[in-house]
Amino acid sequence: MDRRDFLKSATIFSALGFSLVSACATKNLAVGTAIDEVSAAATDDLPFKKVVKTDAEWKKILTPEQYRITRKAGTEAPYSSPLNDIHEKGTFVCVSCDLPLFSSETKFESHTGWPSFYAPIKKINVKENVDNSLLGTRTEILCNRCDGHLGHVFDDGPKPTGLRYCMNGEAMKFVKA
Repeated sequence: MDRRDFLKSATIFSALGFSLVSACATKNLAVGTAIDEVSAAATDDLPFKKVVKTDAEWKKILTPEQYRITRKAGTEAPYSSPLNDIHEKGTFVCVSCDLPLFSSETKFESHTGWPSFYAPIKKINVKENVDNSLLGTRTEILCNRCDGHLGHVFDDGPKPTGLRYCMNGEAMKFVKA
């Protein structure tokens, strides 16, 4: 191993060690805790079990468009979702894992072309991720059980929250009450 390879390996291992120590410190775990234990500790607070599948498994259960949107953070064309026209009572659930995400009671017409909600059913059911994929910074919304991309949240929504969860209809399905 020459000097460049050694330095590259040392940098990678140093970064990995820092990440593990940070994760352990965040969860008050002792340094040296196994990586599987850190992952388990990070999900211990969830009221549901995480759903993890390979790309091949997701491709078997999702349509190509659902896969593109939920697994590759795609976006459907505006006004293309049949969920825009749903005004019945019920629940919008994750298309990938059936986790309840939004109630029809929080749905509103945003005139953006995507189903919009001012709040999730339970805040724990969705998670936020910083998204710098376009010119500005946005907040991506993911299903917290399967990590499927749902859409983005903006601060221009109606009362009582002032939030607009702008979701891809292909990422959800509607279950009548």
